[in-house]
Amino acid sequence: MREDFNEVVKSIAVSDIRQFDNEVSQIPGMLKLTLGEPDFNTPEHVKQAGIKAIENNESHYTPNPGTPELRQAAAEYYNAKFKLHYSGKNVITTVGATEGIAAVLQTLLNPDDVVLIPTPIFPIYIPDTQLNHATPVFIDTSADGFVLTPQRLEAAIQAQGNKTVKALVLNYPSNPTGVTYSSAELAELAKVIKAHQLWVLSDEIYGELSYSEPHTSLASYIPDQVIMVNGLSKSHAMTGWRLGFVLAPTSFVEQMVKAHQYMVTAPTTMVQAAALEAVKHGQGDSAIMAVEYKKRRDYLISALQPLGFKMARPDGAFYLFAKIPASCPQKSWDFVRDLAKTEKLALIPGISFGPGGEGYVRISYAASMENLQKAVTKLQAYVAKH
Repeated sequence: MREDFNEVVKSIAVSDIRQFDNEVSQIPGMLKLTLGEPDFNTPEHVKQAGIKAIENNESHYTPNPGTPELRQAAAEYYNAKFKLHYSGKNVITTVGATEGIAAVLQTLLNPDDVVLIPTPIFPIYIPDTQLNHATPVFIDTSADGFVLTPQRLEAAIQAQGNKTVKALVLNYPSNPTGVTYSSAELAELAKVIKAHQLWVLSDEIYGELSYSEPHTSLASYIPDQVIMVNGLSKSHAMTGWRLGFVLAPTSFVEQMVKAHQYMVTAPTTMVQAAALEAVKHGQGDSAIMAVEYKKRRDYLISALQPLGFKMARPDGAFYLFAKIPASCPQKSWDFVRDLAKTEKLALIPGISFGPGGEGYVRISYAASMENLQKAVTKLQAYVAKH
């Protein structure tokens, strides 16, 4: 059999986060704080809208970028949430934020373009860049509290010399660190981005889970350069529905709809009906979850700091990025494998998120308080042994 497959595809691997989760899932009694999977159920009114759509035989193709009603309602939803000024023509409905990210980068990138990626970061942007024959360039933010500073961004741009620096990726509130950006920090970053005319893929999927201050979108500063990726997976506990949105300037939308069309044709019809209900009548659904997530975050911080774990400022999402205590194995893969073996507790190693992540672990608190308390007991036992 021939095996001369796409060389880029051959060079990338299945996410080691997923590989490790699959591995530990086979172990009886394993407590997992691994994946970014809300433990809440989809709100009942949203589920019922999906059921009604099925009963009404809403099972035919919609327009490629999604139904006009949903696109407009999504624009109004994020305008109200984040003080933006989009209309339906600025929106493409995608099959989850994941497809949105892939279609955005396919639309943007030419071979050998440079994409600047601050790390640690959820790794999806890296293979998506490589699959388009472009070059990911990492900016290690660990020395700056996991925040990209204007100075580091400028230095990274200058270091590329004559290469075409096409885009910057921002993911905030951050997976894996939980760190987000203040309005003042975004305003300063926007000056550098504007000066260099960069496109920004701004993944704000956790924007409604911000705890210290309301989320600010970079699009409120430089709307002509920002491509915002968002969706309902985290805000409405709809991970399996696979429904996302890309909000961008119309000139970009007109091009991206072609990449999107040839990837998926259109989003699932009855899922769009459920999403329409979510964005029209579920504006407060995420707030209910955010209150509970904040309680869990505060509990974990108070329980883990005495054990020697140090955290970056976890102002959003539902992750803690914790520095491994000095007495424990410092290689993050060694730590998580030993922890899983001896205590049957699974976390994600920090090195999985790129430069600056070694020596840390990601802890997801998208889990019940009961399970978080069990996890703390296991971590207490493990640290005591070291």
